[in-house]
Amino acid sequence: MVKENKTIASLILAAGRGSRMKDYNGNKTLLPLIRGESSFEGRLPILHHILANLPSGKKAIVVNHKKEDIRKATSSYEIQYFEQPQLNGTGGALLAARTYIEQAPYDYLLVTMGDVPLVEKHTYQILVDRLEYHSMVILGFRPEDKKQYGILEINGDFVNKIVEWNYWKNYPLEKQANLTICNSGIYAFRKQEIVRYLPVLASRPHLIQKNIKGQTRQIEEFFITDIVEYMTEDKLEIGYIVAENEYEVLGVDDSAALEKAQDLYSKKPGS
Repeated sequence: MVKENKTIASLILAAGRGSRMKDYNGNKTLLPLIRGESSFEGRLPILHHILANLPSGKKAIVVNHKKEDIRKATSSYEIQYFEQPQLNGTGGALLAARTYIEQAPYDYLLVTMGDVPLVEKHTYQILVDRLEYHSMVILGFRPEDKKQYGILEINGDFVNKIVEWNYWKNYPLEKQANLTICNSGIYAFRKQEIVRYLPVLASRPHLIQKNIKGQTRQIEEFFITDIVEYMTEDKLEIGYIVAENEYEVLGVDDSAALEKAQDLYSKKPGS
């Protein structure tokens, strides 16, 4: 367990539009885990369940799409909100909450996704517990099919880098077969390390061509996964844990995934 004098803050990334969630225009973090007349109607918003499972301590949410709906749905919680004005990557979400990350009183920062509802309380706790030994800890999982997930390149107990599918798909098949742990997009950081590397992240954008409203534009994007490389270059130790199963880190990206999450939740004891 985390030492008694160590405090934890949490940051939930909930800014995205969820464009693959057809026939739904709301923020997908507010979709129900308990299905009603349809999968889009029901009880227990995903975001509420995530908030209930996070460790005690300061909490903040990065918002953009339907931000007022998020504020209204979480008004009973003590939460800070930070707007990501442009959807410019997971690293861009961190930078949007930079004042919170730098100024909030905590020792350990937990960063999770607002559309991954089934992570267990004890998994979050183990993730931050490992910060006693590492500067950063990544939640990984072993899927039956790696699909297009980012994968962890691991050396012993340490992560060297997170490699996106666009790159690892070109690895020799033997090397691909040996890379079995994928990235869930959920991380824990020691405060001094994440504060140290935010300016580095901000100074090294990726220039991406995107079609926005019918026009091709070049925008700057930032990715949390880059922080792994920065830390590795500086000889810091990055650890990882593995989720009990791939469904624990199921992301609610489309209607099929929502229905799967609802089915899985309905089978949990006490649900």
